[in-house]
Amino acid sequence: MRKQDYVTNQTDKTVFIISGGFLILFVILSMMNLSMVENWINQSFAVSAKFFGSYWEVLLLANFVIGIALAFSKYGKVRLGKMEKPENGYYRWVAMILCTLLASGGVFWAASEPMTHFLSIPPLFEDTSGTLAGVEPALAQSFLHWGFLAWAILGTLATILLMYLHYNKGLPMKPRAFLYPVFGEKIFHKKSVIGSIADIVSIIAVAAGTMGPLGFLGLQLGYGLHHVFGVPNNLTTNIIIVGLLIVIAAISVATGIDRGIQLLSRVNVGLTVLLAVCILILGPTLFILNKFVSGQGFHLQNMLTMALYQGDQAWLGWWTVFFWGWFLGYAPLMAIFIARISRGRTIRELIIAVSIVAPLVTNFWFTVVGGTGIKAELATPGVISGPLNDGGMPAAVMAIMDQLPLGAVLAIGFLIVTLVFVATTVDSISYTVAVSLTGSDEPHKMIRVFWVVIFGLMSMMLLAIGENSIAAIQNSIVVTAVPVSILMLPTLWGAVQVAKKLAAEQKITVRSESTNKSSSNSTREA
Repeated sequence: MRKQDYVTNQTDKTVFIISGGFLILFVILSMMNLSMVENWINQSFAVSAKFFGSYWEVLLLANFVIGIALAFSKYGKVRLGKMEKPENGYYRWVAMILCTLLASGGVFWAASEPMTHFLSIPPLFEDTSGTLAGVEPALAQSFLHWGFLAWAILGTLATILLMYLHYNKGLPMKPRAFLYPVFGEKIFHKKSVIGSIADIVSIIAVAAGTMGPLGFLGLQLGYGLHHVFGVPNNLTTNIIIVGLLIVIAAISVATGIDRGIQLLSRVNVGLTVLLAVCILILGPTLFILNKFVSGQGFHLQNMLTMALYQGDQAWLGWWTVFFWGWFLGYAPLMAIFIARISRGRTIRELIIAVSIVAPLVTNFWFTVVGGTGIKAELATPGVISGPLNDGGMPAAVMAIMDQLPLGAVLAIGFLIVTLVFVATTVDSISYTVAVSLTGSDEPHKMIRVFWVVIFGLMSMMLLAIGENSIAAIQNSIVVTAVPVSILMLPTLWGAVQVAKKLAAEQKITVRSESTNKSSSNSTREA
């Protein structure tokens, strides 16, 4: 196949029209008959969870285990992206990675999920709801959903495969690349129907996963502004918030990864660390530290059982399977983003950063925020659970801040962090959609900004339709995760093949074998 048959820096019109048209159709149908759309999504959601839940559990676990095995084998020394030294410093690199998942919901889930599991212990464990003995199971379940397995699917094996194909073989940086182990270079042909479908479902999935949280977090920020400053919590306020988010994200994505996106990510992580330190100092410090250690130990002890649990199907569909579908929907484009910022890193550095460092930071954040809420609930039952039941996640966050000295200041800090987190999500997603449409890791500035604006306008329209439309599109990502999860399967062995091939090219395997032979000869001579 000739190179010009697949390499292009122009927008793939077929993928653009179909994926964009699908999103517009969703909004139009929601405007016409929201209850019908909700019914379709709920039914599809139930089918997806029932028939693919077990597969997703095995897929995420296998992805994590294979990645860790690669990282701590001789193949961990393989350097990716045809670059001798990393183009991004470690802090800047990890900051951009952290802003991919935490921003998509981890800010507010950190308050509500540990508390929800504490009030109603997951069915896998003995029912110790609302007691001190229930803290570890509650934290451990949250750690599972936002920890090692979730992070690993976003940018480890898929990223290794993608970086090899793009930087070593010069092939387009598109989601269809994950099917390379099955179809070879034919998958990159312009007329490949399967390749186009792979790109389309990946873009639709990540768009649903971006528009939903964008509108959802707009609602949460509106609640927080009302709680702290008395600003009216209405549609106008929510639309203004989303508009502000879009302006910040557009400026960031226009200046590119090496400037705007990395700067915003560094600032955001710095603010989050500062907020966490303040909560840690002003809150129940020893309780947080002790429960992070014991909760992490409980998590590691029960990780395999939790990861493969198949008991209460209704509970699984609402929690674990929902999260796995959500993160799978993000996976292809997040792998593209992480591939773009990870040139010069070794496989070991990539796996450790994404599969270990980022999850531990996330788990600590969940313990700081969620643990503070649990401690307050233990001391005064109802002080956090009441607002959580009445007003949802944003009410829980504000209730937790109210229990601390300087609570109003911390609440403002929380709102600022959330605002910047959402902006970093939108800019990175818009960048990766532009990459997926063009195949270039440096898509034109206007294409990147275009997608920021589209996400913003569609989120505003969904807000205008009603809060249920936001929930509907957020749930739809689980449905789109079905084809995406099939797309991700070949990366399990494709990444291993790439590691072996690059190790041979970089003479890592040869050196290891020669060293072993030298040792054997010395032993014989002795």
